[in-house]
Amino acid sequence: MSTATLTVRVDRQVARRLEKLAQATRRSRSFLAAEAIEEYLAVQEWQVQAILAGIDEADRGEGVDLEQVRASWERKREDPVD
Repeated sequence: MSTATLTVRVDRQVARRLEKLAQATRRSRSFLAAEAIEEYLAVQEWQVQAILAGIDEADRGEGVDLEQVRASWERKREDPVD
């Protein structure tokens, strides 16, 4: 795996927490930071893709009418087991 160096500034408290976790898990701060960034990117990329897919659906007219959504929620409120 090819790597690149990245320098970031974090609050001192965050740095302390990272150091404590690194010691507790016997991992390097760099390893934990890279893992955290990877997880963050995965979530954000997924969210952006889902939003873009929703916009595409709306542009194609595939959305659900607001009144249908309201009616569905009202039925659920009246009979939450349904």
